[in-house]
Amino acid sequence: MIIVVSKVYVTRNLPGTALGELGRHCQVTLNKKATPPSRKELLKNVSGKDAILCMLSDRIDKEVMDAAPGLKIISSYSTGFEHIDVVEATRRGIYVTYTSDILAEATADLTFALILACARNVVAGDVMVRKGRWRVGWTPDLLLGQSVHGATLGIVGLGRIGSAVARRARGFDMKILYHNRGRNERAEDELGAHYRNLDGLLAESDFVSIHTTLNGASRQLINKVTLAKIKPTAFLINTARGAVVNERDLIAALKKKTIAGAGLDVFDKEPLPGKSPLVRMKNVVLLPHIGSASRQTRSRMADVAVKSILDALSGKSPDPAFRVNPKS
Repeated sequence: MIIVVSKVYVTRNLPGTALGELGRHCQVTLNKKATPPSRKELLKNVSGKDAILCMLSDRIDKEVMDAAPGLKIISSYSTGFEHIDVVEATRRGIYVTYTSDILAEATADLTFALILACARNVVAGDVMVRKGRWRVGWTPDLLLGQSVHGATLGIVGLGRIGSAVARRARGFDMKILYHNRGRNERAEDELGAHYRNLDGLLAESDFVSIHTTLNGASRQLINKVTLAKIKPTAFLINTARGAVVNERDLIAALKKKTIAGAGLDVFDKEPLPGKSPLVRMKNVVLLPHIGSASRQTRSRMADVAVKSILDALSGKSPDPAFRVNPKS
C-alpha cells in the first residue's frame, strides 16, 4: 500500500513544539533563515505543497496559488490577513486561517508599556543612567512626565485587543473613551467606556491608542487632518498596523510638537528604515513589532496555525474561530 504524505511549506521557524507535531504527520519544508523567503524562494518552495504556513510578511496571491495547484490551506501565523488574496483562495476552495485574537492580552500588555514609557520618560531615563548623564541624585524637575493615573484614554477600535487595554486602564482609574464603526453597549456597561465620534475622542484624550484592523476605511485614518485634532499634550500609541497612520504626517506633527509624542510598535515599512526621522526623535518610543512577543502567546499561535493545517489536510474544516474565508 502506498501512503501519500501531505507536504507543507513553513516560511519561518516557530517557537514551541507545534512544528514538531506538524513534522510527525507531514513532510515539512522549512525556511530556516531568520529573514522571510524571497519571492523566488517562496514560489519555488510552495510548488507541490498541500499547505503553507506563512507570516504577515509573505505575500500570498494568485501567483503563489498557481505555483501550488494542490494547495488546500493557507494558514497564517498572524492576527492580520491583508497579505493574502482571500477572495482568490476562496474561489479556488482553499481554506485561509489565521490566529485571530490569541495575541490580545499580550498586545494589550505592550500597549500599556508604551503608554507608561511615553508618559514617564522611561527610555530617556534609561539612556541617561547608562550613558553617565545622571549627575545629581535627585532633582525636582528631572525628566518630568505626565500622569497616567486618572488620565483620559481614547481607544480607536474596541475589539478584543482594545477591550483588553480598557480593562488595564480601569486599574489606573482612567476615563475610557472609544470609537468604533458602531456602538458597543455591552462594552460600555462592562468597561465603563464612553462612545465618541472620532473627532471628539481625539480632542478629549490624553492618550490615543490605535486598535482598529487595517481596511479601506482605516488606512491612513490618522493623518494631517485628524492629528490636528489631538491635544498638544497627548500621545499617540499604535500597536495595530503601521498603515493606519500616515507616517509622514505623524513625523510633521512630532517635529512641530503639535502632539506630545508617540509610542509605536508598527510602521508603514518594516523594518523601519534607519534614515527615518523617527529614529532621531526624542519624543517617540520605537519598538520592532513585538506586540504578541511573549513566549506563551507565540507558542499558542503556532499551535493554532498547525492545528488548522492538520484539520484541513485530514478532511476536517478548520475551527471557525480561526477561519477567514466564508464559514460555509
